[in-house]
Amino acid sequence: MGRVIVGKADQTRLITVALLADGHVLLDDVPGVAKTLLVRTVAAALGLSFSRVQCTADLLPADVTGSMVFDQKRGEFEFRPGPLFANIVLADEINRATPRTQSAFLEAMEERGVTVDGVTHPLPRPFLMLATQNPVELKGTFPLPEAQVDRFLARLRMGYPSHDEETLMLERFRGGDPLAEVQAVAVAEALPAVRETVRAVHVAGDIADYIVALTQATRETPLLKLGASPRASLYLQHAAQAAAALAGRDYVTPNDVQDLIAPVLAHRLMLSRDAVIDGRDADDVLREITATVPVPAEAGEDSAVTG
Repeated sequence: MGRVIVGKADQTRLITVALLADGHVLLDDVPGVAKTLLVRTVAAALGLSFSRVQCTADLLPADVTGSMVFDQKRGEFEFRPGPLFANIVLADEINRATPRTQSAFLEAMEERGVTVDGVTHPLPRPFLMLATQNPVELKGTFPLPEAQVDRFLARLRMGYPSHDEETLMLERFRGGDPLAEVQAVAVAEALPAVRETVRAVHVAGDIADYIVALTQATRETPLLKLGASPRASLYLQHAAQAAAALAGRDYVTPNDVQDLIAPVLAHRLMLSRDAVIDGRDADDVLREITATVPVPAEAGEDSAVTG
């Protein structure tokens, strides 16, 4: 993937964590920062099927789920699957879709299936939804409901490249498209076994208590009017297990949790009026919480708070 994407090692790692943790990712950033290219590169490197849905106000649920079509030769209706039937689905500018169409995405994310004419059709496994939204342009958009935002394991921001990275990008794409040269290093059939290995990563009792203490602190601070849900605790644990596995460990450390608290929790939080007036954002609040919640004592010096 590094042969295509310049820099963005943290973003690439986070998407890999989400894939191993069986979670979805919200890409929240301005246009032109390689969000789509990153998703396409992930699919190519893992040998997974890929589809892209350009969300617009006139997009209907049937446009993404598929529909029943009459086959004249057979004289009966048959189901024609839509673009959701792929291993990796990019919902581009998801907040431009109407709430009705967003609900179709929500069912796919939660149930790993779509219902058409009362019949539920399972989606391919693995299934990973990556949705993009532009946080700057709000005209003609429909804000995602909290219930849908909570289904995303993590929110990812790409950010602008440095001067050297952008210069290298120009050089790399000057003579062609590096994406066409990406060779798959895995097959979809192997991922279920890999995920079972990830779920077997040990989470000690004190680490579980630490995760719960962090999420409960978001519900108690006056800086937030909406804290993290119990689903957030579960996602944070799964993401920490995946991060530990990527690091070659079969156990989770406090650092795994601390590194992921902002990507996994920040998009679920709603700031209080006082926090907004003070100019704070969700990341600021999470840094304060991480600094105040005691780290498991037996973890030693390596688990010192990193924020």
